[in-house]
Amino acid sequence: MKKLLASQAGFTLIEIMAVIILIALAIGLVGPEVFKRLAQGRQDSARSQIAGFDMTLASYRMDNGTYPTTDQGLEALRIRPLLPPVPEKWNGPYLSKDVPVDPWGNPYRYICPGKRNTEGYDLYSLGSDGMEGGIGEAADIANW
Repeated sequence: MKKLLASQAGFTLIEIMAVIILIALAIGLVGPEVFKRLAQGRQDSARSQIAGFDMTLASYRMDNGTYPTTDQGLEALRIRPLLPPVPEKWNGPYLSKDVPVDPWGNPYRYICPGKRNTEGYDLYSLGSDGMEGGIGEAADIANW
């Protein structure tokens, strides 16, 4: 009989509950830090993409003498604009792929001439909330 009981040994309900509680505590302590790092990574990615646009827009300007207008938008870096002023010396595409969206899946905002950069352009992401302003992950990320 002892051999039969020994072969059916397993975890008790208390042991299983203790393990579940320990796992829940670990997730509760580590989870917020993971989400904080994820948010910071998205903001860093948006800053990097904006810096990449800055270099690409500088190439466009060197070829054409001006930046694309607001109406022409960032698509002018992929496809020769047909809206005036049509660039005569367009030497693109200046981007090898489609114009990327920000890390939250929203299009970047482009205004030329800029409201903040009146001699150039304003380029920004509205952050996680998709609205002007905000703090933390919802803060706007811009080239100014």
